[in-house]
Amino acid sequence: MTDDNFERYHCQMALPGFGKRAQQLLQNARVLIVGAGGLGCPAAQYLTAAGIGTIGIVDDDVVTAGNLHRQILYTPEDVGFSKVAVASKRLQQQNPSVTITPYNVRVTSLNVMELIAGYDLIIEGTDNFETKYLLNDACVLSGKSLVYGAIYQYEGQVSVWNVLQDDGSRSPNYRDVFPDAEFAELPNCVEGGVIPTLAGMVGCMQANEAIKFFTAKEKLLAGKLWIMNVQDGSSYTVTLKKHTAVQITGLPQTIATIDFDSLQKMSSYQLIDVRTEAEHRWFNIGGKNIPLDALTNNPDALTLTTPVVFYCASGKRSAAAARLIANRFPQATIFSLTGGLQSFKDLSSV
Repeated sequence: MTDDNFERYHCQMALPGFGKRAQQLLQNARVLIVGAGGLGCPAAQYLTAAGIGTIGIVDDDVVTAGNLHRQILYTPEDVGFSKVAVASKRLQQQNPSVTITPYNVRVTSLNVMELIAGYDLIIEGTDNFETKYLLNDACVLSGKSLVYGAIYQYEGQVSVWNVLQDDGSRSPNYRDVFPDAEFAELPNCVEGGVIPTLAGMVGCMQANEAIKFFTAKEKLLAGKLWIMNVQDGSSYTVTLKKHTAVQITGLPQTIATIDFDSLQKMSSYQLIDVRTEAEHRWFNIGGKNIPLDALTNNPDALTLTTPVVFYCASGKRSAAAARLIANRFPQATIFSLTGGLQSFKDLSSV
């Protein structure tokens, strides 16, 4: 450790029980952050500041004006540019001694095992159930631990899944705690709203768990779910089962997505709006309106002789609809419209 590094990290090295050895553990660590948004930004900033040796960042999105209130690595001048490119540049400026590797790709069942292979710990900062389940299952299959975070309106959650315990067993994972979330209709930040400070708090908690993973593993939020509400200032920790009870033998299928440009080039397809009737009446881009709950109760309502493209406000409900139909009808050609109507509005304003 150089004198410059000693000065940079002196305050954390001065902590009781931390010292030079813990700092060297951080400098040898490799952490992959999936999602460069509201959670990934603060997590990446604090892990970079703390001196994690290698940090990978995965996200295939670009910066939009709607990101700026909570995704604090970005400025108005970054709108339209790749999130991972901008984030990597800023983080490298923050701490030149850290190796930052950007991955401008969407995480799918085809690439997830390769993406996580070179890392010791994965941090999940995504906003959709599909990717949360995919990362969870990939980490279980590869024997890696996963730092989970989620935010909605005024409430946030953090836990650490699949931690190897002293008896050789693994702590609970996402499927132990949320077995049926993939078809839930919980809105994301665009639809349901979120207070920006919450994203910072939860992202920082995820970074804190990552630091503990390498330096004080016995104190991790493994087998625990930390929940906070910033509106009333409350926080509490739920004790979970000690061991996982779920058998995971393979990866879930990744739902195909399609953007507006590619959609316009398709000669024949069905367009299905899975939002509510009120949302459809207020604004739509055509197609048949079958709300997600109605589709869930009656999936046979669709004709599957041509490709089906589902859409909603942000792409979250349409992904759930696409997954529902793809699971029931594996031979059908199913797509979810990338970014939903929000992307259509952004495209129209260019």
